[in-house]
Amino acid sequence: MLGPLPFRLFANPRAGTPGVVVLSSAGFRRAKTEITGWDGYAPTPLRDLPAIARDAGLGVLRLKDEADRFGLGSFKALGGAYAVANLLASELARRGVAPAATSADLAAGTHRAATQEMTVTCATDGNHGRSVAWGAQRFGCRCIIFVHATVSQGRVDAITRYGAEVRRVAGTYDDSVREAARQAEAAGWFVVSDTSYPGYTEVPRDVMQGYRLMADEAADQWTGAPPTHVFVQGGVGGVAAAVSVQMRARFSPAPALVVVEPDRAACLLASAELGEPTAVPGDLDTLMAGLACGEPSLLAWQELERAAEAFMAVPDEAAVACMRLLAAQGVVAGESGVAGLAGCLLAAADPAARATLGLDAGSRVLAFSTEGATDPALYEHLVGSRASQSIPNPLAGS
Repeated sequence: MLGPLPFRLFANPRAGTPGVVVLSSAGFRRAKTEITGWDGYAPTPLRDLPAIARDAGLGVLRLKDEADRFGLGSFKALGGAYAVANLLASELARRGVAPAATSADLAAGTHRAATQEMTVTCATDGNHGRSVAWGAQRFGCRCIIFVHATVSQGRVDAITRYGAEVRRVAGTYDDSVREAARQAEAAGWFVVSDTSYPGYTEVPRDVMQGYRLMADEAADQWTGAPPTHVFVQGGVGGVAAAVSVQMRARFSPAPALVVVEPDRAACLLASAELGEPTAVPGDLDTLMAGLACGEPSLLAWQELERAAEAFMAVPDEAAVACMRLLAAQGVVAGESGVAGLAGCLLAAADPAARATLGLDAGSRVLAFSTEGATDPALYEHLVGSRASQSIPNPLAGS
């Protein structure tokens, strides 16, 4: 398995307490109807990992594999592009151009004369920016993406392929978020962020509603007794919160949710320990660049502070070990995509953590591989082989 590596585990004392409704059921139904109607939509596979489950002392271990989502290589294709479509439709209605434009109208270029005068922007560590750029190209508007100092050139190139302009910012991801907001306000652009903060929640809510489709598909594809545990990566918390909401909507009782972050960027764990949203300092220099976030999303925290069973922080070495472990099974997963699985396997190998989380030979675990080899050169360097097409899986569904 992964071998003995240090990690932090914090059992959430507020788990199960009542809270606000962050994501409405009606909002998800709209997102699901729109996204499943897009050209190229297909559910991503749910992969059974019996050998890894056996070695970890678990009953079932299944992995939702997002490597081929819309050809963009990550689950974020579901969120950013959907939010772009919603934003453009709302702006067309506000301007009196079209009262109820659909994403199909936008993709067909029905209102291209108006949308091409609009500019969307965001900060990214790679995947969200690629989704926003893809959505802008698909739905007919301009796009400017901000990246921080350590985003790889491979990820920048992947964004520019969709016609976006990329601007690099000194500092961390959180610095690029602030710079994108500043320049957008000055220029009249529209921010499509996957993190929320006071006064900015509606677009990130649309992003998270799109993310819920990944968890909804996993619930549809799950067979046998329902999952007892879900391990999912953190970052600003948007995907973890979206998964949390959908697991509670689909399973009763809901599986125990464990949120996993890099140990160099564990803002959600720090927030849980202090009982309030907390920023972590430093350069956030983790190999798991997609999770190198120092400040929680407001909406995500409102869900996770009472719905997450526990929070974990894992080292970069665990991510690399998981990438290699999955490669041996024919599954391509990027360094930011395996944090949840890394947390599961580290906890399963530790008697105290097993007891804290209630993991045993009867546990049924769902994890999410949220990206494939989004930087092929880095993947080859870390795994020692080139990324190849993931293997078929009988749990993939139609």
